[in-house]
Amino acid sequence: MANIETPQTGAEAVDVAIAQGLDLDGSPIPAEKLSLYTTVMAKEAQRKRSGVQTTMRSRIVRIGAKHFPQAELNQMLLDADFAPLKPKEIAFYYGG
Repeated sequence: MANIETPQTGAEAVDVAIAQGLDLDGSPIPAEKLSLYTTVMAKEAQRKRSGVQTTMRSRIVRIGAKHFPQAELNQMLLDADFAPLKPKEIAFYYGG
């Protein structure tokens, strides 16, 4: 396999590494793991979407909860005119 330079951070780095079948450290990803990932992602690609803004909010909550305290993320959502955090999101992401 040709050695293609892979960015080492962010989602793009992960996508490039998966496409190459290599982990970020350069070690091969087992075929069984790549196969399962491909199967699940193919199903996800077929799923009907509810709208771009709904998807944006979902991603903001899912990823933002890793980086921001609950109150701060909630205020950021409100400031951007998104719905605030839902009780089930708070319970799931913040253990509340």
